[in-house]
Amino acid sequence: MEAANRNLVRLSQQASKIRSGDLLLFRGRGLVSRLIGVAGRTDYTHAARAIWWGDTLFCCEVRELKGGRAVTLASQVKKYAGLIDVFEVNPSRRWRNYDRCGAVRTMRRLAGCDYGYLGVLKAALQHLPLWRFLVRPDMNDKKMTSQPPFCSQACAMADRVGGGVDPVPHLADRVTEPGDLARSPFYRYRFTLAEG
Repeated sequence: MEAANRNLVRLSQQASKIRSGDLLLFRGRGLVSRLIGVAGRTDYTHAARAIWWGDTLFCCEVRELKGGRAVTLASQVKKYAGLIDVFEVNPSRRWRNYDRCGAVRTMRRLAGCDYGYLGVLKAALQHLPLWRFLVRPDMNDKKMTSQPPFCSQACAMADRVGGGVDPVPHLADRVTEPGDLARSPFYRYRFTLAEG
């Protein structure tokens, strides 16, 4: 999403329009974030989910150095104001068999899990020129791994396993990056969150 096309809104005014299970894509600041974005051909460096628990909107994520967790979305907007884009899941309800509640349950269950550093490394290897020449892209979701997930893998798994729809059907969850989610027709940009 280019800066000129972003619809900047205050969380306090738009929170009620965010549905449980909506995708949150973060743009990074800093060298490591820029490297992640360049490798994934996008500005996005992290993926999470917006989930309502009672009257409070949470950000459920699997984050490096922290693992699976649920923190208030307001705390993340305060920290990353103007860098979190909200994407509607299953726009216009095109995928009629999608189970939003199942996807939310799956994402919630990841709270407390470790972060998938090995998975990030494997996904990063896909971008090395020689590696890309020698190894075909991994498209098999049935080949499950015992390794913990990383951020975008967790979001893709939540929709595929819990929701019943593979958001990036020609790519395995374990190599799905935030940019892959942003390019999927299963998600549609709505707005960017500002503090307040």
